[in-house]
Amino acid sequence: MDLETGIVHENKILVVDDDVDFLKEVHLTLISNDIRDVETLNSSMELLDKLEQGGIGVLLMDWIMPDITGAELLPVIVQRYPHIPVIIMTAVSDLQTVVGCIKQGAFDYITKPIDVDRLLSSLGKAYKINELANQNRRLKEYLMGDSLHRPELFAEILTNNPRMQALFKIIESMAGSYNPVLITGETGVGKELFARAIHRASGLKGEFVPLNVAGLDDMMLDDTLFGHKKGAFTGAHEFREGLIAKAQGGTIFLDEIGDMGSESQVKLLRLLQEREYYRIGSDALIKSDARIIAASNRDFDILLGQGRFRSDLYHRLACHHIQIPPLRERRDDIPLLIEHFIQKTSRDFGRPVPAITKDARNILEGYDYPGNVRELMNLMHHAVTSNKGTALVLDDFMGLGQSDDSSSWNLRIVRDRHFKMQMSYNTFPTITTVEKMLVEEALRMTSGNKSLTAELLGISRPTLNKKLVQMGLTGTEPLAGA
Repeated sequence: MDLETGIVHENKILVVDDDVDFLKEVHLTLISNDIRDVETLNSSMELLDKLEQGGIGVLLMDWIMPDITGAELLPVIVQRYPHIPVIIMTAVSDLQTVVGCIKQGAFDYITKPIDVDRLLSSLGKAYKINELANQNRRLKEYLMGDSLHRPELFAEILTNNPRMQALFKIIESMAGSYNPVLITGETGVGKELFARAIHRASGLKGEFVPLNVAGLDDMMLDDTLFGHKKGAFTGAHEFREGLIAKAQGGTIFLDEIGDMGSESQVKLLRLLQEREYYRIGSDALIKSDARIIAASNRDFDILLGQGRFRSDLYHRLACHHIQIPPLRERRDDIPLLIEHFIQKTSRDFGRPVPAITKDARNILEGYDYPGNVRELMNLMHHAVTSNKGTALVLDDFMGLGQSDDSSSWNLRIVRDRHFKMQMSYNTFPTITTVEKMLVEEALRMTSGNKSLTAELLGISRPTLNKKLVQMGLTGTEPLAGA
Protein backbone atom coordinates (compact mmCIF):
# COMPACT_ATOMS: atom_id res chain seq x y z
CA MET A 1 0.00 0.00 0.00
CA ASP A 2 1.14 3.54 -0.76
CA LEU A 3 1.49 5.09 2.71
CA GLU A 4 0.92 8.61 1.44
CA THR A 5 -2.24 8.02 -0.57
CA GLY A 6 -3.70 4.96 1.10
CA ILE A 7 -4.15 3.31 -2.31
CA VAL A 8 -3.43 -0.39 -2.35
CA HIS A 9 -0.85 -1.69 -4.78
CA GLU A 10 -3.50 -3.39 -6.93
CA ASN A 11 -4.87 0.07 -7.81
CA LYS A 12 -1.73 1.11 -9.70
CA ILE A 13 -2.31 2.71 -13.10
CA LEU A 14 -0.11 1.56 -16.00
CA VAL A 15 0.14 3.94 -18.97
CA VAL A 16 1.51 2.45 -22.22
CA ASP A 17 2.47 4.58 -25.23
CA ASP A 18 5.44 4.73 -27.61
CA ASP A 19 5.55 8.54 -27.29
CA VAL A 20 7.80 9.32 -24.30
CA ASP A 21 6.77 12.99 -24.15
CA PHE A 22 3.10 12.00 -24.10
CA LEU A 23 3.80 9.54 -21.26
CA LYS A 24 5.43 12.32 -19.22
CA GLU A 25 2.44 14.59 -19.87
CA VAL A 26 -0.10 11.97 -18.72
CA HIS A 27 2.04 11.08 -15.69
CA LEU A 28 2.28 14.73 -14.63
CA THR A 29 -1.48 15.22 -15.17
CA LEU A 30 -2.35 12.28 -12.94
CA ILE A 31 0.08 13.29 -10.20
CA SER A 32 -1.24 16.86 -10.20
CA ASN A 33 -4.71 15.41 -9.64
CA ASP A 34 -3.54 13.42 -6.60
CA ILE A 35 -3.28 10.08 -8.41
CA ARG A 36 0.27 9.12 -7.52
CA ASP A 37 0.50 5.37 -7.98
CA VAL A 38 1.28 5.60 -11.71
CA GLU A 39 3.77 3.68 -13.85
CA THR A 40 4.60 4.29 -17.51
CA LEU A 41 5.85 1.99 -20.25
CA ASN A 42 6.96 3.05 -23.73
CA SER A 43 7.33 -0.42 -25.27
CA SER A 44 4.32 -2.55 -26.13
CA MET A 45 6.65 -5.56 -26.34
CA GLU A 46 7.08 -5.46 -22.55
CA LEU A 47 3.39 -5.01 -21.65
CA LEU A 48 2.32 -8.64 -21.20
CA ASP A 49 5.36 -9.39 -19.06
CA LYS A 50 4.54 -6.35 -16.92
CA LEU A 51 0.94 -7.45 -16.45
CA GLU A 52 2.12 -10.94 -15.52
CA GLN A 53 3.97 -9.47 -12.54
CA GLY A 54 0.62 -8.32 -11.08
CA GLY A 55 -0.36 -5.21 -9.15
CA ILE A 56 -1.99 -3.30 -12.02
CA GLY A 57 -5.48 -1.97 -11.34
CA VAL A 58 -6.17 0.05 -14.51
CA LEU A 59 -4.44 0.04 -17.91
CA LEU A 60 -4.24 3.10 -20.19
CA MET A 61 -3.01 1.89 -23.59
CA ASP A 62 -2.32 3.55 -26.93
CA TRP A 63 -4.18 1.97 -29.86
CA ILE A 64 -1.57 2.52 -32.58
CA MET A 65 1.97 1.50 -31.53
CA PRO A 66 4.99 0.01 -33.31
CA ASP A 67 5.97 -3.63 -32.71
CA ILE A 68 2.63 -4.80 -31.25
CA THR A 69 -0.46 -2.63 -31.69
CA GLY A 70 -3.18 -2.06 -29.14
CA ALA A 71 -5.57 -3.86 -31.49
CA GLU A 72 -3.39 -6.98 -31.24
CA LEU A 73 -2.85 -6.71 -27.48
CA LEU A 74 -6.41 -5.97 -26.36
CA PRO A 75 -7.95 -9.44 -27.01
CA VAL A 76 -5.04 -11.12 -25.20
CA ILE A 77 -5.29 -8.79 -22.19
CA VAL A 78 -9.07 -9.20 -21.94
CA GLN A 79 -8.71 -12.98 -22.00
CA ARG A 80 -5.81 -13.25 -19.54
CA TYR A 81 -6.61 -10.34 -17.22
CA PRO A 82 -10.40 -9.76 -17.35
CA HIS A 83 -10.31 -7.97 -13.97
CA ILE A 84 -8.16 -5.10 -15.36
CA PRO A 85 -10.20 -2.30 -17.03
CA VAL A 86 -8.47 -1.22 -20.26
CA ILE A 87 -8.85 2.40 -21.42
CA ILE A 88 -7.77 2.92 -25.03
CA MET A 89 -6.04 6.19 -26.03
CA THR A 90 -5.61 7.27 -29.65
CA ALA A 91 -5.62 10.27 -31.94
CA VAL A 92 -8.04 8.42 -34.20
CA SER A 93 -11.63 9.47 -33.50
CA ASP A 94 -13.23 7.14 -36.03
CA LEU A 95 -16.57 5.71 -34.82
CA GLN A 96 -15.82 2.29 -36.29
CA THR A 97 -12.58 2.11 -34.29
CA VAL A 98 -14.42 3.08 -31.10
CA VAL A 99 -17.06 0.40 -31.61
CA GLY A 100 -14.35 -2.16 -32.42
CA CYS A 101 -12.48 -1.40 -29.19
CA ILE A 102 -15.58 -1.74 -27.05
CA LYS A 103 -16.60 -4.98 -28.77
CA GLN A 104 -13.16 -6.44 -28.09
CA GLY A 105 -13.55 -5.70 -24.38
CA ALA A 106 -12.10 -2.23 -23.80
CA PHE A 107 -13.58 -0.47 -20.79
CA ASP A 108 -13.44 3.01 -22.35
CA TYR A 109 -11.98 5.02 -25.25
CA ILE A 110 -10.28 8.46 -25.01
CA THR A 111 -9.06 10.55 -27.94
CA LYS A 112 -5.86 12.57 -28.00
CA PRO A 113 -5.14 15.26 -26.98
CA ILE A 114 -6.41 14.02 -23.64
CA ASP A 115 -9.24 15.92 -21.96
CA VAL A 116 -8.32 15.89 -18.25
CA ASP A 117 -11.89 15.81 -16.93
CA ARG A 118 -12.77 12.99 -19.30
CA LEU A 119 -9.67 11.05 -18.23
CA LEU A 120 -10.35 11.47 -14.50
CA SER A 121 -13.99 10.48 -14.93
CA SER A 122 -13.04 7.36 -16.85
CA LEU A 123 -10.39 6.41 -14.28
CA GLY A 124 -12.87 6.89 -11.44
CA LYS A 125 -15.31 4.50 -13.07
CA ALA A 126 -12.52 2.05 -13.83
CA TYR A 127 -11.40 2.09 -10.18
CA LYS A 128 -14.94 1.24 -9.15
CA ILE A 129 -15.12 -1.62 -11.65
CA ASN A 130 -11.75 -2.91 -10.48
CA GLU A 131 -12.81 -2.85 -6.82
CA LEU A 132 -16.07 -4.65 -7.63
CA ALA A 133 -14.10 -7.28 -9.53
CA ASN A 134 -11.77 -7.73 -6.57
CA GLN A 135 -14.71 -8.02 -4.19
CA ASN A 136 -16.36 -10.59 -6.44
CA ARG A 137 -13.14 -12.58 -6.61
CA ARG A 138 -12.71 -12.52 -2.83
CA LEU A 139 -16.35 -13.41 -2.34
CA LYS A 140 -16.07 -16.35 -4.75
CA GLU A 141 -13.00 -17.62 -2.91
CA TYR A 142 -14.82 -17.41 0.40
CA LEU A 143 -18.04 -18.96 -0.87
CA MET A 144 -16.06 -21.89 -2.22
CA GLY A 145 -14.22 -22.22 1.07
CA ASP A 146 -15.20 -22.63 4.67
CA SER A 147 -17.71 -20.61 6.67
CA LEU A 148 -16.83 -17.45 8.60
CA HIS A 149 -13.47 -17.63 10.33
CA ARG A 150 -14.44 -15.10 13.02
CA PRO A 151 -18.24 -15.12 13.48
CA GLU A 152 -17.84 -13.28 16.79
CA LEU A 153 -17.09 -10.10 14.81
CA PHE A 154 -20.71 -10.02 13.68
CA ALA A 155 -22.45 -11.03 16.91
CA GLU A 156 -24.37 -7.72 17.05
CA ILE A 157 -25.94 -8.31 13.61
CA LEU A 158 -28.72 -10.88 13.79
CA THR A 159 -29.20 -12.64 10.43
CA ASN A 160 -29.36 -15.97 8.65
CA ASN A 161 -29.62 -14.37 5.21
CA PRO A 162 -27.09 -15.53 2.55
CA ARG A 163 -26.56 -11.98 1.23
CA MET A 164 -25.70 -10.73 4.70
CA GLN A 165 -23.40 -13.69 5.28
CA ALA A 166 -21.66 -12.88 2.00
CA LEU A 167 -21.06 -9.30 3.23
CA PHE A 168 -19.57 -10.71 6.43
CA LYS A 169 -17.13 -12.75 4.36
CA ILE A 170 -16.15 -9.68 2.35
CA ILE A 171 -15.46 -7.82 5.61
CA GLU A 172 -13.31 -10.71 6.80
CA SER A 173 -11.37 -10.54 3.54
CA MET A 174 -10.75 -6.80 4.17
CA ALA A 175 -9.15 -7.49 7.55
CA GLY A 176 -5.63 -6.69 6.35
CA SER A 177 -6.64 -3.37 4.77
CA TYR A 178 -6.81 -0.04 6.57
CA ASN A 179 -8.16 1.74 3.50
CA PRO A 180 -11.36 3.82 3.73
CA VAL A 181 -14.73 2.08 3.54
CA LEU A 182 -18.04 3.42 2.28
CA ILE A 183 -21.19 1.76 3.65
CA THR A 184 -24.45 2.51 1.85
CA GLY A 185 -28.01 1.42 2.51
CA GLU A 186 -31.39 2.71 3.53
CA THR A 187 -32.13 4.27 6.90
CA GLY A 188 -32.28 1.70 9.67
CA VAL A 189 -30.42 -1.19 8.01
CA GLY A 190 -27.61 -1.17 10.58
CA LYS A 191 -24.77 0.76 8.94
CA GLU A 192 -23.09 1.61 12.26
CA LEU A 193 -23.21 -2.05 13.34
CA PHE A 194 -21.38 -2.95 10.13
CA ALA A 195 -18.86 -0.16 10.73
CA ARG A 196 -18.14 -1.51 14.21
CA ALA A 197 -17.69 -5.02 12.77
CA ILE A 198 -15.22 -3.66 10.20
CA HIS A 199 -13.31 -1.89 12.99
CA ARG A 200 -13.15 -5.10 15.04
CA ALA A 201 -12.00 -7.08 11.99
CA SER A 202 -9.18 -4.59 11.33
CA GLY A 203 -7.46 -5.32 14.64
CA LEU A 204 -6.80 -1.60 15.19
CA LYS A 205 -6.03 -0.87 18.83
CA GLY A 206 -7.44 2.64 18.90
CA GLU A 207 -11.03 3.67 19.61
CA PHE A 208 -14.08 3.47 17.35
CA VAL A 209 -15.34 7.06 17.26
CA PRO A 210 -18.75 7.68 15.63
CA LEU A 211 -20.04 11.02 14.38
CA ASN A 212 -23.29 11.79 12.56
CA VAL A 213 -22.51 14.73 10.27
CA ALA A 214 -26.15 15.43 9.33
CA GLY A 215 -27.23 18.85 10.52
CA LEU A 216 -23.68 20.11 11.13
CA ASP A 217 -22.59 23.09 9.04
CA ASP A 218 -19.00 23.31 7.78
CA MET A 219 -17.76 25.30 10.80
CA MET A 220 -19.38 22.99 13.38
CA LEU A 221 -18.15 19.89 11.59
CA ASP A 222 -14.60 21.21 11.23
CA ASP A 223 -14.52 22.08 14.92
CA THR A 224 -15.91 18.68 15.92
CA LEU A 225 -13.57 16.70 13.69
CA PHE A 226 -10.34 18.68 13.81
CA GLY A 227 -10.68 20.65 17.06
CA HIS A 228 -9.50 24.20 17.68
CA LYS A 229 -6.82 26.21 19.37
CA LYS A 230 -7.78 28.24 22.43
CA GLY A 231 -8.90 31.69 21.26
CA ALA A 232 -9.32 30.56 17.65
CA PHE A 233 -12.73 32.22 17.45
CA THR A 234 -15.26 33.93 19.69
CA GLY A 235 -16.31 31.49 22.37
CA ALA A 236 -13.25 29.23 21.98
CA HIS A 237 -12.26 29.61 25.63
CA GLU A 238 -10.63 26.19 25.89
CA PHE A 239 -8.50 23.99 23.65
CA ARG A 240 -10.48 21.28 21.82
CA GLU A 241 -8.73 18.12 20.66
CA GLY A 242 -11.20 16.99 17.98
CA LEU A 243 -12.53 13.52 17.16
CA ILE A 244 -9.84 12.74 14.57
CA ALA A 245 -7.24 12.93 17.33
CA LYS A 246 -9.45 10.82 19.59
CA ALA A 247 -9.58 8.15 16.85
CA GLN A 248 -5.78 8.04 16.50
CA GLY A 249 -4.76 4.44 15.91
CA GLY A 250 -8.42 3.50 15.51
CA THR A 251 -11.44 4.31 13.36
CA ILE A 252 -13.50 7.45 12.82
CA PHE A 253 -17.01 6.63 11.58
CA LEU A 254 -18.73 9.44 9.67
CA ASP A 255 -22.43 8.71 9.29
CA GLU A 256 -24.66 10.51 6.75
CA ILE A 257 -21.57 11.60 4.80
CA GLY A 258 -23.80 12.58 1.86
CA ASP A 259 -24.96 15.62 3.85
CA MET A 260 -21.43 17.01 4.30
CA GLY A 261 -20.87 20.57 3.09
CA SER A 262 -18.50 21.47 0.26
CA GLU A 263 -15.80 23.07 2.45
CA SER A 264 -15.73 20.09 4.78
CA GLN A 265 -15.48 17.77 1.79
CA VAL A 266 -12.29 19.52 0.71
CA LYS A 267 -10.75 19.14 4.18
CA LEU A 268 -11.77 15.49 4.44
CA LEU A 269 -10.23 14.83 1.03
CA ARG A 270 -6.95 16.35 2.22
CA LEU A 271 -7.07 14.16 5.32
CA LEU A 272 -7.55 11.07 3.16
CA GLN A 273 -4.81 12.02 0.70
CA GLU A 274 -2.17 13.51 2.94
CA ARG A 275 -3.15 11.94 6.30
CA GLU A 276 -2.69 15.31 7.94
CA TYR A 277 -4.82 18.27 9.08
CA TYR A 278 -4.84 21.60 10.92
CA ARG A 279 -6.86 22.50 13.99
CA ILE A 280 -8.90 25.68 13.64
CA GLY A 281 -6.72 28.68 14.45
CA SER A 282 -3.48 26.67 14.41
CA ASP A 283 -0.61 26.49 11.90
CA ALA A 284 0.72 23.26 13.38
CA LEU A 285 0.36 20.35 10.97
CA ILE A 286 -0.95 17.20 12.67
CA LYS A 287 -0.48 13.70 11.27
CA SER A 288 -3.28 11.15 11.55
CA ASP A 289 -3.41 7.40 11.10
CA ALA A 290 -7.12 7.07 11.91
CA ARG A 291 -8.99 4.85 9.51
CA ILE A 292 -12.08 6.46 7.98
CA ILE A 293 -15.36 4.61 7.50
CA ALA A 294 -18.20 6.61 6.00
CA ALA A 295 -21.87 5.78 5.59
CA SER A 296 -24.89 7.26 3.87
CA ASN A 297 -28.45 6.46 2.89
CA ARG A 298 -28.18 8.81 -0.11
CA ASP A 299 -27.88 7.84 -3.78
CA PHE A 300 -24.35 8.89 -4.75
CA ASP A 301 -25.07 8.64 -8.47
CA ILE A 302 -27.56 11.48 -7.97
CA LEU A 303 -25.29 13.47 -5.62
CA LEU A 304 -22.36 13.20 -8.03
CA GLY A 305 -24.52 14.04 -11.03
CA GLN A 306 -25.82 17.17 -9.28
CA GLY A 307 -22.31 18.21 -8.22
CA ARG A 308 -23.27 18.07 -4.53
CA PHE A 309 -20.54 15.58 -3.67
CA ARG A 310 -16.97 15.59 -4.95
CA SER A 311 -16.20 12.67 -7.23
CA ASP A 312 -12.57 12.52 -6.08
CA LEU A 313 -13.70 12.27 -2.45
CA TYR A 314 -16.27 9.61 -3.32
CA HIS A 315 -13.68 7.41 -5.04
CA ARG A 316 -11.28 7.83 -2.11
CA LEU A 317 -13.96 6.81 0.37
CA ALA A 318 -15.22 3.91 -1.74
CA CYS A 319 -11.94 2.02 -1.78
CA HIS A 320 -14.09 -0.70 -0.18
CA HIS A 321 -17.85 -0.44 -0.70
CA ILE A 322 -20.43 -2.31 1.39
CA GLN A 323 -24.06 -2.10 0.23
CA ILE A 324 -26.45 -3.40 2.90
CA PRO A 325 -29.73 -4.80 1.56
CA PRO A 326 -33.01 -3.48 3.00
CA LEU A 327 -35.04 -5.73 5.28
CA ARG A 328 -37.71 -6.32 2.62
CA GLU A 329 -35.05 -8.02 0.48
CA ARG A 330 -34.12 -10.44 3.25
CA ARG A 331 -37.51 -11.44 4.59
CA ASP A 332 -36.11 -14.68 6.00
CA ASP A 333 -34.61 -12.52 8.78
CA ILE A 334 -37.93 -10.97 9.85
CA PRO A 335 -39.20 -13.90 12.01
CA LEU A 336 -35.79 -14.11 13.67
CA LEU A 337 -35.79 -10.38 14.43
CA ILE A 338 -39.39 -10.44 15.70
CA GLU A 339 -38.51 -13.09 18.28
CA HIS A 340 -35.28 -11.34 19.21
CA PHE A 341 -36.91 -7.97 19.86
CA ILE A 342 -39.82 -9.51 21.79
CA GLN A 343 -37.38 -11.37 24.02
CA LYS A 344 -35.02 -8.40 24.46
CA THR A 345 -37.73 -5.84 25.23
CA SER A 346 -39.43 -8.19 27.70
CA ARG A 347 -36.10 -8.86 29.42
CA ASP A 348 -35.15 -5.16 29.53
CA PHE A 349 -38.45 -4.23 31.20
CA GLY A 350 -38.70 -7.29 33.42
CA ARG A 351 -41.89 -8.52 31.79
CA PRO A 352 -43.01 -12.01 30.83
CA VAL A 353 -42.49 -12.77 27.15
CA PRO A 354 -45.88 -12.40 25.42
CA ALA A 355 -47.18 -14.69 22.71
CA ILE A 356 -48.11 -13.21 19.33
CA THR A 357 -51.21 -14.10 17.35
CA LYS A 358 -50.93 -15.72 13.94
CA ASP A 359 -52.70 -12.82 12.21
CA ALA A 360 -50.30 -10.28 13.73
CA ARG A 361 -47.28 -12.39 12.85
CA ASN A 362 -48.45 -12.79 9.23
CA ILE A 363 -48.85 -9.03 8.84
CA LEU A 364 -45.47 -8.33 10.45
CA GLU A 365 -43.72 -10.84 8.22
CA GLY A 366 -45.34 -9.41 5.10
CA TYR A 367 -44.78 -5.72 5.82
CA ASP A 368 -42.18 -3.84 3.73
CA TYR A 369 -40.49 -1.92 6.62
CA PRO A 370 -39.44 1.35 4.94
CA GLY A 371 -37.55 2.08 8.19
CA ASN A 372 -35.94 -1.37 8.07
CA VAL A 373 -34.63 -3.09 11.23
CA ARG A 374 -34.95 0.09 13.28
CA GLU A 375 -38.65 0.34 12.42
CA LEU A 376 -39.24 -3.31 13.32
CA MET A 377 -37.40 -2.80 16.61
CA ASN A 378 -39.55 0.25 17.45
CA LEU A 379 -42.75 -1.58 16.56
CA MET A 380 -41.88 -4.50 18.83
CA HIS A 381 -40.75 -2.19 21.65
CA HIS A 382 -44.04 -0.27 21.58
CA ALA A 383 -46.14 -3.45 21.37
CA VAL A 384 -44.40 -5.21 24.25
CA THR A 385 -44.26 -2.19 26.57
CA SER A 386 -47.92 -1.29 25.92
CA ASN A 387 -49.17 -4.86 26.26
CA LYS A 388 -51.40 -5.67 29.26
CA GLY A 389 -50.24 -9.25 29.70
CA THR A 390 -52.17 -10.78 26.80
CA ALA A 391 -51.00 -12.10 23.45
CA LEU A 392 -49.81 -9.43 21.01
CA VAL A 393 -52.48 -8.70 18.38
CA LEU A 394 -52.45 -6.58 15.25
CA ASP A 395 -53.78 -3.48 17.06
CA ASP A 396 -50.69 -3.51 19.31
CA PHE A 397 -48.51 -2.50 16.35
CA MET A 398 -48.79 1.17 15.49
CA GLY A 399 -49.66 1.92 11.88
CA LEU A 400 -50.15 -1.68 10.82
CA GLY A 401 -53.49 -3.13 9.85
CA GLN A 402 -55.53 0.05 10.27
CA SER A 403 -58.66 -0.37 8.18
CA ASP A 404 -60.98 2.20 6.67
CA ASP A 405 -64.19 2.68 8.69
CA SER A 406 -66.21 2.15 5.52
CA SER A 407 -64.73 -1.29 4.94
CA SER A 408 -65.49 -4.57 6.65
CA TRP A 409 -62.07 -5.94 5.77
CA ASN A 410 -58.45 -5.04 6.19
CA LEU A 411 -55.86 -5.53 3.46
CA ARG A 412 -52.07 -5.34 3.51
CA ILE A 413 -50.39 -5.39 0.10
CA VAL A 414 -46.84 -6.73 -0.03
CA ARG A 415 -44.78 -6.12 -3.15
CA ASP A 416 -41.27 -7.47 -3.37
CA ARG A 417 -40.25 -9.92 -6.08
CA HIS A 418 -43.78 -11.31 -6.06
CA PHE A 419 -47.27 -9.91 -5.50
CA LYS A 420 -48.78 -11.08 -2.23
CA MET A 421 -51.85 -10.06 -0.26
CA GLN A 422 -52.66 -10.70 3.35
CA MET A 423 -56.24 -10.02 4.41
CA SER A 424 -58.21 -10.16 7.62
CA TYR A 425 -62.02 -9.98 7.71
CA ASN A 426 -64.43 -9.41 10.57
CA THR A 427 -66.49 -12.32 9.22
CA PHE A 428 -65.85 -14.99 6.62
CA PRO A 429 -65.87 -13.15 3.24
CA THR A 430 -68.13 -13.97 0.33
CA ILE A 431 -66.82 -14.50 -3.21
CA THR A 432 -68.38 -11.16 -4.19
CA THR A 433 -66.47 -9.37 -1.40
CA VAL A 434 -63.13 -10.91 -2.42
CA GLU A 435 -63.81 -10.19 -6.08
CA LYS A 436 -64.53 -6.53 -5.31
CA MET A 437 -61.30 -6.27 -3.35
CA LEU A 438 -59.31 -7.69 -6.28
CA VAL A 439 -60.92 -5.29 -8.77
CA GLU A 440 -60.24 -2.29 -6.51
CA GLU A 441 -56.60 -3.24 -6.05
CA ALA A 442 -56.11 -3.82 -9.79
CA LEU A 443 -57.62 -0.38 -10.48
CA ARG A 444 -55.26 1.22 -8.01
CA MET A 445 -52.21 -0.52 -9.46
CA THR A 446 -53.12 0.69 -12.97
CA SER A 447 -54.13 4.20 -11.83
CA GLY A 448 -57.69 3.57 -13.08
CA ASN A 449 -56.70 2.43 -16.60
CA LYS A 450 -59.50 0.01 -17.46
CA SER A 451 -57.72 -1.73 -20.32
CA LEU A 452 -54.70 -2.52 -18.12
CA THR A 453 -56.99 -3.46 -15.23
CA ALA A 454 -58.87 -5.96 -17.41
CA GLU A 455 -55.60 -7.44 -18.64
CA LEU A 456 -54.28 -7.70 -15.08
CA LEU A 457 -57.45 -9.48 -13.92
CA GLY A 458 -57.48 -11.78 -16.94
CA ILE A 459 -60.91 -10.66 -18.16
CA SER A 460 -62.19 -8.69 -21.14
CA ARG A 461 -62.82 -4.94 -21.08
CA PRO A 462 -66.63 -5.37 -21.46
CA THR A 463 -66.67 -7.88 -18.61
CA LEU A 464 -64.78 -5.42 -16.41
CA ASN A 465 -67.20 -2.61 -17.26
CA LYS A 466 -70.11 -4.85 -16.34
CA LYS A 467 -68.53 -5.73 -12.99
CA LEU A 468 -67.79 -2.08 -12.24
CA VAL A 469 -71.45 -1.21 -12.74
CA GLN A 470 -72.53 -4.12 -10.54
CA MET A 471 -70.11 -3.06 -7.82
CA GLY A 472 -71.03 0.61 -8.07
CA LEU A 473 -67.50 1.59 -9.08
CA THR A 474 -66.50 4.19 -11.66
CA GLY A 475 -63.00 2.81 -12.10
CA THR A 476 -61.20 5.66 -10.34
CA GLU A 477 -61.85 4.96 -6.65
CA PRO A 478 -58.91 4.59 -4.27
CA LEU A 479 -58.50 1.19 -2.66
CA ALA A 480 -60.50 0.96 0.52
CA GLY A 481 -58.88 -0.47 3.59
CA ALA A 482 -55.31 -0.08 2.36
